Amino acid sequence: MRLSTKGHYGLKAMFDLAQHYGSEPIPLKSVAERQNLPEYYLEQIAAVLRKAGLVKSVRGAQGGYILARAPGDIKVGDVIRAMEGPIAPVECVSEFEPAECDNADYCITRSVWARVRDSIIQVLDSISLEDMCRDSEKLRPHRDKPEV
Repeated sequence: MRLSTKGHYGLKAMFDLAQHYGSEPIPLKSVAERQNLPEYYLEQIAAVLRKAGLVKSVRGAQGGYILARAPGDIKVGDVIRAMEGPIAPVECVSEFEPAECDNADYCITRSVWARVRDSIIQVLDSISLEDMCRDSEKLRPHRDKPEV
């Protein structure tokens, strides 16, 4: 299973907004610059995140985007589902609406894929944006050290 660029960029954008949570609305241009993302693509991603209820947009000169909930209340799984849809390594074990399969009753690989799906869901739903911000702070000293 491989995430698309949309999912990857969506999580990076949400992480950036989480790092600036509690401040004024953040323009997408600022997010794009900090995260090295194309601004035109970020606009499309922001629309999906807004529709999913994960961000709010604020219009005007001081406008931009803010998280709809506290970073601790938004899980990585929420972002990935908004960007990619239900989590599933194969369609027959899709998280919400599994595809019909004539072999479902005796397909040995189906149980393997269901276990893979459950493991992925457990990990994605156990990490919040707040956790990502905390982990980022732990990495900061390593980024600031000069290379030898």
